[in-house]
Parts: sequence; C-alpha cells; structure tokens
Amino acid sequence: MLLRMSTLFVRTLRDDPADAELAGHKALVRAGYIRRAGSGLYSWLPLGHLVYRNVEAIIREEMDAMGAQQVHFPALLPKGPYEASGRWEEYGDTLFRLQDRRGEDHLLAPTHEEMFTLLVKDLYSSYKDLPLSIYQIQIKYRDEARPRAGLLRAREFAMKDSYSFDVDDAGLEASYQRHRDAYIATFQRLGLDFVIVSAMSGAMGGSGSEEFLCPTPSGEDTFVRSPGGYAANVEAVRTPAPDPLPYDDVPAAHVEDTPGTPTIDTLVDFANRQLPRDDRPWSAADTLKNLIVMLVHPDGTREPLVVGVPGDRDVDEKRLAAQVEPARVEPFTDTDFDAYPVLARGYVGPQVLGADTDSGIRYLVDPRVAEGTRWVTGANQPDKHVFDLVCGRDFQPDGTIEAAEVRDGDPAPDGSGPLEIARGIEIGHIFQLGRKYAEALGLKVLDEHGKLVTVTMGSYGIGVSRAVAAIAETTVDELGLSWPRHVAPADVHLVVAGRDESIVSAGDTLAADLDRAGLSVLIDDRDERPGVKFADAELLGMPTIVVVGKKLTDGVIEVRDRASGDRDEIAYEAAVEELVRRCRG
Repeated sequence: MLLRMSTLFVRTLRDDPADAELAGHKALVRAGYIRRAGSGLYSWLPLGHLVYRNVEAIIREEMDAMGAQQVHFPALLPKGPYEASGRWEEYGDTLFRLQDRRGEDHLLAPTHEEMFTLLVKDLYSSYKDLPLSIYQIQIKYRDEARPRAGLLRAREFAMKDSYSFDVDDAGLEASYQRHRDAYIATFQRLGLDFVIVSAMSGAMGGSGSEEFLCPTPSGEDTFVRSPGGYAANVEAVRTPAPDPLPYDDVPAAHVEDTPGTPTIDTLVDFANRQLPRDDRPWSAADTLKNLIVMLVHPDGTREPLVVGVPGDRDVDEKRLAAQVEPARVEPFTDTDFDAYPVLARGYVGPQVLGADTDSGIRYLVDPRVAEGTRWVTGANQPDKHVFDLVCGRDFQPDGTIEAAEVRDGDPAPDGSGPLEIARGIEIGHIFQLGRKYAEALGLKVLDEHGKLVTVTMGSYGIGVSRAVAAIAETTVDELGLSWPRHVAPADVHLVVAGRDESIVSAGDTLAADLDRAGLSVLIDDRDERPGVKFADAELLGMPTIVVVGKKLTDGVIEVRDRASGDRDEIAYEAAVEELVRRCRG
C-alpha cells in the first residue's frame, strides 16, 4: 500500500483541540486520525481507520485461531428480549430507546447477550452441538452521562463480543480459559502492556469476571496489586474482616454531649480535649461514619441506604455504585431528610437503623465493623455522640458492603502482601455468565441422557476503538503518536526533504520499490518546507521515518526509529533490502 500526503484526506493541527483532556486523545485529533462529530461521537479519517482495521484484524485472527466463528447482528434491536432478561429496565438511562413508525419499542444495542442466546436457541437443541463459541465485531451504543477522554468513553464505540455455550460448568471453565489465552495473545500482538485483574460482573451478571487493564496514569479505572501476585479492580477488592472480639468487659454504651462536632475531625478533636482516653489519643479510626444515600432502582423505586465505615476512611463512590447495581446512587437531599426525620443530619447512629427497626432503613457496614468492635458514633441527636457502642451488642447491621476506599498499603485479601494502587484503561473483560440469560430466554438442550438442561454461557469483550485509544495513550510523547508496527497505518513514513528533481525522483522510486517489496508506505510528497514535514512525521507516528534529502548526493538516506529516536544513515542503493529487514525482522 502506497499513500501520498499530497492527496491523503488529512489535515494536521498545530494546537491541541479544546475539548481533549488526555495526551493520546489530543494527538489523535491533531494528527488527523479522528474528528469529533458530537458529544461522545467520533468520525474515523483514513489514517485512523487504517489503525482501527489493523487492530480489528489482529482480534479477528486470534478469535478465529481459538475456534470461534464470526457472526453479525443488527445494532437496532427489538425490546422483547431485553425485557425478558430484565435489562430493559436495569440499564436505566444508559440505554438508547426509540420507537419505530408503528410505535413499537426498540433500542440501540449496548451489548448483545440476548441476541446471541436467542440465535443459538433457534438453531441448536442437542449437547452434540456444543461447545460453541461465536463472536461479532459491532458498533455499540451507551448514553453516557459524561462522555470524556475521546474514544475511551464514547456513546458510540466498536467492540468485539464473543459468547461461549456449554452443557456444563466444566465446559464453561474450558471455554473461559481458551478465551483468556486468546486475549493474552491478542494484547501481546497489539503491543499493549496489560494486567489481568479480578473484577465485578455488574449488570452482566454471572460468577467469575476478570478485566484486562492497560496500566497508565491517565486511565480511568483504579486497580490494586500486591507483591505476591494479587490483582483486582478496586471495586472487586474484598476486605479481610477481623475475627469477632470479646466484649464482656466493654463498658455500657454512653451518650455524651459533643457540641459543635458535625465532622469526624471535630469529633476526634473534641474527644481528645474533653474526654481523653487513658491508653492513647482518640483517632478517626475509632469513629463510625454513617453515609446516607438514596438508591433509585430500575423501576423508579427510591430506597434510603445508610453505609457505615470507619471514620478514617471515605466511601468510594465507584465501589458503592458497583455493589448496588442495577440501582443508581443519588445524594440524600434536604427533601429526603424531611421525609425521614429519624435521621439526624451529621449525627446519624446505627441504633435506629436496620430493616428490623422501626425506621426500616437498611444499614450495611464495612467488613471491619465486625462483631465485638467498639465505636464512637452519632447518637441520633444534634450535638450528641455515643461512646463504647459495640457491634453485635448494641446494634446489628443488615449486612456488609465493600464501599470504603482502598488505600496503598492495605493488606491483600489473599495475604500476599501490601496493596499498591495503580490506574489503567480497561481493554478487555471476560465473564463466566453461567445460566442467567439462558434461563431468562429458555435456552436448553438435550443432554446425553435425553434430559433437557440449561446451557451455561460465557461472555468476552474487547473494546476495539478503546484499544486504539489505549495504544495512543501509552505510546504518545511530546512529539506526537508512536504506533507499534503491527497496528501502524504504514510501516514507513518517507519524507522527501527537498524540491530538487533528483531528490523528488529518488523519493518516488524508493516509495514504489518499498511498496512492491511488501511494505506499506506513506510518502510526504507535498510542496512544503522540510521542517513542516518532519514535524508531521513525528506527529503521525509511523514506526520508521526515512528522509530522502541533501545527503542523497553522497548516496545515503537517513532512517529514524520513531519509538527510540535512534537515527542512522544507510546507502540508498541498499535501502529496500535494509528497510524490509528492519521492518519485517
């Protein structure tokens, strides 16, 4: 393939786009790979689409190699299957809903579990037909509340989604592992650094779930890892709960006047001044902080929830949201406080909370709030707190919830050492769905004994457009993009640095010879100053930059490695053979 900058549909920009936040996003727009079409919507220009197609081709090759077969569904889907699975409501405002001219409800697919399930149900009925893995590469739609970061959180995006169908759980385990291995091979070929972390299944449902994250400080996902190999998305971290503590010798709970102490800091300061301990100073870790939120369920039902965490930790909104899906978390408003007068703003205590109390308000606590632990917390009256309140003696929560922030140095749940917090971009997610969708939609087959059994499923996604963005984010530098060779729009960016006829002719000849030798070439044959061409070559990010310029009179040309910045000279007459060797190894 031979592309010419003189005719290529591209315009590079000198300034960063005003709406771009991340370095990779800025470079993709400046280099003319993508253009914003609307909020969370992007058009792919020729160079960007070449990168997209190269990423897509690698994904397809690895899926085919593991034995999966490609299908293709419409993006516009009927309401019925999603209503049957419950996700017509569960998806909430994220779902694009619309009606056709007959008034029938449809949606723009955010994902296709239901359609895959129904397709297999339509065609297969025996265990002899399984195992089966099928996939598609399709556009998905999600009405993101705050589209951001370009291709990383868009409202329209490309995704490879595949599904496995097996008779039993052992078959699902084998299919899951095959997909996992294929993902590892895929991301290695894409040149992406990645870490595999335990994850939440969320609205997808199912049991096992892992994410493939590309570590980068600009990533929107937070994950943790330990020296011993534990790794998890922060939402999936499980807090080791302390053993129950004896409390026979703990004094009875007692309410104290604590004026002017609506916050943890003011409470601790007051306690140390007015009610000092004999053994040590009071700390925030001795207090029990109770956060009140309003859950909005998919059917519109509103439910107050109080979450109790040690006072030295904040509630992590993303962790909380993941635990209560498909409900949505909203702040507790003044109107809500008026509707629940039992809740004393700033002084809420667990004594009046719990599904079995008169308030009926559900109360969930951090696992550290274990039986026998003693706390200082609100007394449900302004300017009053209760001391020596013991969990299991003086209050009984309705259960636990993983909503407190995770910190550097926290112990790994498996005992493999202290946790380190990092950030990354989600590039893949695999689920052991189990029988959720098969049961909802009636996907059964006859087993070897002639008995109807429900098929068990796995779901496996790769963000194709997200992978492009992740590669850009993790390879961009101060000069521009720097594509790995397997996904770059061209192997060689050939800069014709001069207007002399001999230079122009030599550049054209070399470009044609490289094309015939099997390399893809982008030649900058524009009538532009060399400085402009060099800047664009660095910005566009082809892995090898070749300069045909004044040194041609000495029979040499310059070769630059875009990633390392290394430069050397090679003989023009040997250039084709040498460049093929460098580009193809």
